[in-house]
Amino acid sequence: MSQSAAEFLLINNNNTRTKFALADRDGLREHESIMSREVTEETVGSLLADWSWEKVVLASVVPNNVVALKEVSGDCPLIEISHELPMGVEIDFPDPSTIGADRLANAAAVAGEYPGRGVVVVDFGTAVTFDIIDSRPAYVGGVIAPGLDAMRHYLHQRTALLPEIEIVRPETAIGKSTEGAMQAGAFHGYRGLVREILSQIDTEMDGSAKVIATGGYAALIADEFPEITLVEPLLTMHGLLKVAILNFPS
Repeated sequence: MSQSAAEFLLINNNNTRTKFALADRDGLREHESIMSREVTEETVGSLLADWSWEKVVLASVVPNNVVALKEVSGDCPLIEISHELPMGVEIDFPDPSTIGADRLANAAAVAGEYPGRGVVVVDFGTAVTFDIIDSRPAYVGGVIAPGLDAMRHYLHQRTALLPEIEIVRPETAIGKSTEGAMQAGAFHGYRGLVREILSQIDTEMDGSAKVIATGGYAALIADEFPEITLVEPLLTMHGLLKVAILNFPS
């Protein structure tokens, strides 16, 4: 297999999956991922064996994985996402050190993309997060709620007779089986949760905001959902690339 080379290695280490991308200043090039529980120096080294890079940008919300990810990155320059880095977005938040690195990357990704408009980023991950960037642009806060996987695992683990379901859009809202009833509750209930949170956010913002969805369940939940204007699966990686360009001048 031929070697793939690029200027940047971008790493997004979340609770469920750890994602990697090779990127140059003009965009993302290649992608890989691994379950975060499987991250070790050996597994990541094997996964990225055919890649080479010059600089690394790391966003992590799993402290136990950071050492292994840094070891695999080698001796090249590395930056970790934090509120102390230039990111192209102001942080207007009482304690910015508590904002997750992935949420900062999402804010960086949308900053300046919609002049004069606020943006809400909904990230459907292990938790579903809503991050609000106002028209300045400045990160001003957000909302955190349980993710869909947390919901389905909890129901299965805490009740004796309920199975662990696949999250899909059910054919009807009225379930004709236990599994169908659970799928209806998960899908329609979750869309209701998202819609109500977006409604409350909208009442507190200065005008109508763009709503951008990302994360594993974004396409499923956003289907025929007029409040969500765009689904961008690679939004966090685009944010990491923006931060890379800002912090590693050419």
